Amino acid sequence: MKNILIIGAGKSTSVLIDHLLSKAETEDLFLKIGDIDIENAKNACGNKNLCEAFHLDVFNAESRENAVKNADIVISMLPARFHIEVAKACVKFKKNMVTASYISKEMKALDEEVKQNGLIFMNEIGVDPGIDHMSAMQVIDRIRDKGGKILLFESFTGGLVAPESDTNLWNYKFTWNPRNVVVAGQGGVAEFIQEGKFKYIPYHRLFRRTELLHIKDYGKFEGYANRNSLDYMSIYGLENVLTLFRGTIRRVGFSRAWNMFVQLGMTDDSFTMKDSENMSYRDFVNSFLPYSPTDTVELKLRHNLKIDQDDLMWEKLLELDLFNKDKKIGIKEATPAQALQKILMDKWSLAPSDKDMIVMYHKFGYELNGEKKQIDATMVHIGKDQKETAMAKTVGLPVAIATLKILKGEITTPGVQLPIKKEVYGPILKELEKHDIIFKETETEYLGYNPYGEVGN
Repeated sequence: MKNILIIGAGKSTSVLIDHLLSKAETEDLFLKIGDIDIENAKNACGNKNLCEAFHLDVFNAESRENAVKNADIVISMLPARFHIEVAKACVKFKKNMVTASYISKEMKALDEEVKQNGLIFMNEIGVDPGIDHMSAMQVIDRIRDKGGKILLFESFTGGLVAPESDTNLWNYKFTWNPRNVVVAGQGGVAEFIQEGKFKYIPYHRLFRRTELLHIKDYGKFEGYANRNSLDYMSIYGLENVLTLFRGTIRRVGFSRAWNMFVQLGMTDDSFTMKDSENMSYRDFVNSFLPYSPTDTVELKLRHNLKIDQDDLMWEKLLELDLFNKDKKIGIKEATPAQALQKILMDKWSLAPSDKDMIVMYHKFGYELNGEKKQIDATMVHIGKDQKETAMAKTVGLPVAIATLKILKGEITTPGVQLPIKKEVYGPILKELEKHDIIFKETETEYLGYNPYGEVGN
């Protein structure tokens, strides 16, 4: 019997655990689920016979190492910054490891030691990163195998609310970690290349430099730039590409509205606010506006942002109940970003009957036999309910499938890696299709960079 250790039993693990349990009898598996909160682990196991829940403190060396040394493979579903503690234990006890998170510098530093021990540390095997890598490399390799040259690669992913659950003016609800949404784009400039020219977007301009995207049957979307597009020149072997751009998908109009918070300073996470625990929503807004003995907070904000009272942007702000003098932030020493997150969670949390949606879009421009062509590949997946969300499914299934293939010896290349090799992405993408995670491709003449035009340049 193969023991699979899963560390962390948060929302993202539901589909992962269910899939592995569905294979437990036929594949001779036993799951051990460890979490700092034993109730989370118990809920994840349910009443299944081939699953054991236990308390695990990843920062306690004895607790961590006892769990790892008795496993055949380790899946870490902890926050990304905590993976390294698990990884070091996996090296010590010579265990393979799987995570859905980006490869950190600390994780990458273990590569040589991991290879020397013949171990596989598969990272970035969720949805983004994960399915984006695999689906992109499948098309890129197919073009190269025919002798083609990649001219352009653009990739966008978004966790959104499903159309039937889209009930607010922002066309958005939190489907994943709200904090990541509030601080998105901070910590560095967005760098990319367009038509052979390097481009840069600083944070204060990020949400006014968007691309328009159209996805059949789902309408228009917009994408704003991720910070690290240029990293993928070497990762995907695109050193000579003319355009390389990765971004995040939202519904059209979201970025323009979000930019209001950026310009006011409400997304700042670098300082704490005085007496934030007792601060009302109205006080929070007013703290970013100039003093006036006569003007209301509403009037000051409209004047500051140069928006009229009949502007849709104003309606979006009113919908959030930003000017309520009775609702409290209720967080001691909150940063502006934490206070804004509290306000948004009041309005953007999914209702029990709501469904989420993952949208992914790739654009490939290439030249083959002297002719320029383009492939657009799109994937839309809508969640079933609040347990089997689209996010949990697109993160959990690739992790589960990769874990089983490593256990069976179907993935063999050692090292700290991401899923960009054919031996990895081919079988996993094929299996994902059985779960209705499917890319639809259309081929057209080469249209070049962003035929729809940019917004807000």
